[in-house]
Amino acid sequence: MLWAIISLVVSALAIGVAAYFYKWVQALPVEEEKIRNIGELIRNGAFTFLKREYRILAIFVAIVSVLVLLIYPSPIWKGNVGENILAAVTYIAGAALSALAGYVGISVATLANMRSASAAKKGLVPSYMAGFRGGAVMGMAVVSTALAAAALIQLLTGNSDLVMSFSFGASSLALFAKAGGGIYTKTADIAADLTGKVELGIPEDDPRNPAVIADNVGDNVGDVAGMGADLFDSQIASIAAAMVIAAPLGKIEIVFCYGALGLLASIIGVLIARVGPSGDPGKALNNGTLLTCGIFTVLTLIATLVIPEFHIRIWGATFLGMLVGVVIGFTSDYFTGDDKKPVEKVAEASESGPAFTILSGFSYGLVSVLPSIIGIGIAALGAYKLVEPLGEGYPMFGISIAAIGMLSIVGMIISNDAYGPIVDNARGLAEMGELGDDVLEITDKLDAAGNTAKAITKGFAIGAAGLTVIALLGAFQEIVESITGELISFNLMDPLVFFGTLVGAAIPSIFSAMLMLGVNRNSQVMVKEIHRQFDSIEGLKEGKPGVMPDYNKCIDIATVGAIKELIPAGLVSIIITLAVGFIGGVKAMGGYLAGNIVTGLFLALLMSNAGGLWDNAKKHIESGEFGGKGSDAHKSAVIGDTVGDPFKDTAGPSINTQITVVSLVASITAALFATFSLFG
Repeated sequence: MLWAIISLVVSALAIGVAAYFYKWVQALPVEEEKIRNIGELIRNGAFTFLKREYRILAIFVAIVSVLVLLIYPSPIWKGNVGENILAAVTYIAGAALSALAGYVGISVATLANMRSASAAKKGLVPSYMAGFRGGAVMGMAVVSTALAAAALIQLLTGNSDLVMSFSFGASSLALFAKAGGGIYTKTADIAADLTGKVELGIPEDDPRNPAVIADNVGDNVGDVAGMGADLFDSQIASIAAAMVIAAPLGKIEIVFCYGALGLLASIIGVLIARVGPSGDPGKALNNGTLLTCGIFTVLTLIATLVIPEFHIRIWGATFLGMLVGVVIGFTSDYFTGDDKKPVEKVAEASESGPAFTILSGFSYGLVSVLPSIIGIGIAALGAYKLVEPLGEGYPMFGISIAAIGMLSIVGMIISNDAYGPIVDNARGLAEMGELGDDVLEITDKLDAAGNTAKAITKGFAIGAAGLTVIALLGAFQEIVESITGELISFNLMDPLVFFGTLVGAAIPSIFSAMLMLGVNRNSQVMVKEIHRQFDSIEGLKEGKPGVMPDYNKCIDIATVGAIKELIPAGLVSIIITLAVGFIGGVKAMGGYLAGNIVTGLFLALLMSNAGGLWDNAKKHIESGEFGGKGSDAHKSAVIGDTVGDPFKDTAGPSINTQITVVSLVASITAALFATFSLFG
């Protein structure tokens, strides 16, 4: 297992780079006392939420680990006690490392935001570097941990099934972390926008607004901790699916080779990423992504040509997956970029009122789904057909290795994604710290690039999840065939398969609705609290010197509400998955997974792109177009952004984690469904 060992070496190198960047960011000065004080409020609020959330989730992990012990890889009563214990241990390890990904992200992001704001006084480049290198800490830490864990499990046990249980641990925690962080961040964001911008006409990050600190905390717990856990989940899930399918073919080495070279390409990419002479941070982020893709392509091609056991067709499937991932990402850029036609059209429609903002944005969101869905379909079909001539078992391996290719540059992708909330916070800190218009102009430019980067990342993450869960469907098929000794197919004309497909298709809608209703309920409570403070604290609305709102009250509302709402949505998905399996058996479960994948991808792309579009339409107007800030068009756009917030930051990106989780639940419990089912 040479490449598993090399994966450990490259992972160690990535951790070294992460440590270097962390120290580099930490060493940057924060000269303004006000910035430090506000930054500490954000940092403390983020860690408070994370600790309370993880305490609740630790109970869930403990309960599920017992269930894993009893049933995976086979029911414990069949005598495989040792393997079942290892599966439970790896499940706990996956959950723990997913939690660690969130913790590392929060730790560096809440340091980098202050330093990026302070550095903006020296110019765009220093501020950009503080934000990007802060994000790169997360990127390097997440990917290296996932790859190293898979390599260690394979080296120590030689059992690829245990990587599946590890992935389940990562996915189950990511589901709740992303949902909880999403509910928190949009509770605060919506409440702050509606009471501040719409009702009072005050700036976005005005320190008079009681929800402003909770809003900044939310950027970290939702977009940093949540997305970090999400992409950690996608990375390890793609590796797990590929390993399960590759094991019978003797091709596990390829999985580790391409994974290691992808991480190496990301390391090189983040080390040399710079803002060019144009001073365009968005271009710098995109160029870094393209450069990483180029390095990965060259490295993997050389490895494929040099190593006899590898095959150019497998490399072709990997390259296709990476290419489609980039295309999906830049499709999201077209529909959400603040300088692109759809955003300009929605901004223009806002002059006619909020109804037209909603209608136009939602329509463009629907249109945006098509190219991404076609891209995922082309990647799956192309990869399947490319490797089909290699023999039985290879077509599904082709799809799984395409998912590896799509996630090959995830180190750079996470770096870009984490950069977004860091510079968003930096912009808020610059305004609250009264650093002046010149600094605000720089941070606005960085924030706009960050919004686009987040939209691209979300599109990429959803696309990667799409290919990953198709591969997981193949892994589920492999597991069922190994249990039953029979070839299994999922024919839609089979009533069991059709039943499962219909139920699976409905789950993403139910899941999304529960999350957004959670945001709705929680936001209403916070809006009432903001009104109470403005009405009861004398001089707050007028901005009298020395008068400050009670920020902690809003932080507490967001924290308690998010934790209360995150559990039911996640549990519903898991419980219904189990119910379908025990009712209809493995055939119903195959249909269930297929239905869940199709509608899940559709809704995730629609919500993420529509939400990002509404957000940047608002920012486009704030730049001075169509009347600028305070105009009727601006008020309409703020309402559009408010609708889009839970779309793009709560439900949309959480769905890809949901479809991964139910796919892993199906694989983990396949033996039970094959043995015990009502109609299967």
